[in-house]
Amino acid sequence: GKTVVFATGANPRKLGIPGEKELTGLGVSYCAHCDGMFYRGKTVAVVGGGDTALQDALFLANSCHHVTLIHRRDEFRGEARLVEQVEKRENISILYSHTVEELIAENGELSAIVVKDAKSGEMKTMTLDGLFAAVGQAPQSAPFASLVATQGGYYDAGENCLSSFPGVFVAGDGRVKSVRQLTTAVGDGAVAGLAACQYV
Repeated sequence: GKTVVFATGANPRKLGIPGEKELTGLGVSYCAHCDGMFYRGKTVAVVGGGDTALQDALFLANSCHHVTLIHRRDEFRGEARLVEQVEKRENISILYSHTVEELIAENGELSAIVVKDAKSGEMKTMTLDGLFAAVGQAPQSAPFASLVATQGGYYDAGENCLSSFPGVFVAGDGRVKSVRQLTTAVGDGAVAGLAACQYV
């Protein structure tokens, strides 16, 4: 071929807890907007401290009975307006300086988690129906990182989707960008496809 389009995407970062892989889709999720409605009227937790975690907590609070936002630090990295909105929601509680240490399953589905207070070392069990991890994404560019320029693992390309190597274009969540959503990935696909045609 005379042109190539890399669309290798990005995967959600895992929490690194034993049993996480086995319980994915059975109580553990990485997309509140995708899976949130499965937990309507139920109790859930969100792990993370950035904008995505804050937005996920607010989104889930619209349909879930209660949402606990768990963050390993003393303060959030996300926008102040989002933090303020989260703090005002009556059905959202915040656990600062806590980490999730263990997943507990019952009948093959998540039923509780064990969290650890990073300051006191105290461990406690929280009964819940769902756990949403919002701790970032990992780009899947490693197989091609030696061929084209990257920034933090993401393909270094602008809105024209042109990589540093002539004839190679990039599209989707694997590209350096501020918004990673299905709609922006589809837009990249159209841009990269047309650019590749013009290149040929």
